[in-house]
Amino acid sequence: MNLLVARIGDGLAAMPHLKVWLDALAAWPGALVIAPGGGPFGAAARGAAQTMELNAVVAQRIALMAMDQFAVALAAVRPSPVIADTDAALRAAIATRRIAIWSPARMVAAATDIPATSEISSDSLACWLAGKLGAAHLLLIEDIDPPTPVSTAWLAKRAMVDARFPDFAALAGCPIWIAGPGACLDAEGMLAKGRLPGARVTAMRGA
Repeated sequence: MNLLVARIGDGLAAMPHLKVWLDALAAWPGALVIAPGGGPFGAAARGAAQTMELNAVVAQRIALMAMDQFAVALAAVRPSPVIADTDAALRAAIATRRIAIWSPARMVAAATDIPATSEISSDSLACWLAGKLGAAHLLLIEDIDPPTPVSTAWLAKRAMVDARFPDFAALAGCPIWIAGPGACLDAEGMLAKGRLPGARVTAMRGA
């Protein structure tokens, strides 16, 4: 099983690259699961949590519902994927080579190994999902281009990913790549050949 988990970052919702990336991902020759960020719904969730001074558990629940909403929106942008909110639904889609878009709220709420904290966002959740499903690759798609080379610590220190990402990246159990707009034009051709666009993320913590 050559499974690719691809995380669509929040900022992609407002960029013309979104549809290009979705088409490029569809060219992947193996199984594909798309993990959404919060998109525009995530910004609203974060604003509400701050304004209403919500505790971490409630804030995380609302953030997860925002990711569920972005999953529905992504499926409408490219109307063919399966929206999957359980492990069984994800694995059924993988087995039949259907593109799955993960709706994370239900699975994350039931997980005992994901603490309720604002330090965990869709970046770390995508790593968690990749490890749970035994993915061969994890691709983070962002709205800005990363440097080359790039480490988990560098990304976390500059808030391109969440603060817990270095820890969750170690649990993903697969190579992690990160790609921005600069990799978009060549992405479909590379993915069709089973190659990953962008930069390989290293595990160096001192960067």
